[in-house]
Amino acid sequence: MKLLQTIPLRPCTASWLVLLGLTTITFELGSNAPSQVLMAAVLALTLVKGQLVVSYFMGLRRVRPVWRLVMAAYLAAVGGLIAIAYLTA
Repeated sequence: MKLLQTIPLRPCTASWLVLLGLTTITFELGSNAPSQVLMAAVLALTLVKGQLVVSYFMGLRRVRPVWRLVMAAYLAAVGGLIAIAYLTA
């Protein structure tokens, strides 16, 4: 237990652990009987995961806000298109 207290948790490691947890949650939600509410929750969690990847693994945490806004708009557009495709199918 003392070893865990001495090793600092780096931001990429913490975000990776969060991504693992969110992936498990989205898998469990998606495995259930599909409904619009569950699919909206899965899509929202997927967008959060995408933002974590953009921020921590692509290194856009410390860039000008315009680049973060561009990536957030991209994720929102892709998520919106997926939602439209799901709702119209």
